[in-house]
Amino acid sequence: MNNNFKLDLPYIAGLFDGEGSIYYKQIIEKRKTRKNPSKVWKIRMEMSMTDKNVMELVHETLGCGTLKERRFLKPYAKNWKKQYRWQCSHRDALYVCKLLWPHAIVKLHKIEQIIDHYEPDIQEVNDNIINLALERERKKHDR
Repeated sequence: MNNNFKLDLPYIAGLFDGEGSIYYKQIIEKRKTRKNPSKVWKIRMEMSMTDKNVMELVHETLGCGTLKERRFLKPYAKNWKKQYRWQCSHRDALYVCKLLWPHAIVKLHKIEQIIDHYEPDIQEVNDNIINLALERERKKHDR
């Protein structure tokens, strides 16, 4: 893909409102390394589409998560179009939520749940507005 071309965040937010999903839930999980089951948070954002170019641009613009071809195992799916899934989880999901928050409509409640999960001290509406340039710099330094 062309690294010089980036999608606008309002476009990605609208696309995610229509095609994306957010999984935010606390579950009890048994782990091999622990004797007893424990509560863990499952936080994941994903979006699937058949247009590979759009999904690659979303992935490159956001700069996090994974993009893979979705495999269908059922025999009746052999004539289906290929589908591509972008997904991210935990702190990457927080980063994406902060980017999409000012533009989201349908998924706004779930996006705010993830932001509040990681940053519970932010209470005022104006405190949730972020400086995108600073967030991108922070993201570069984290890698």
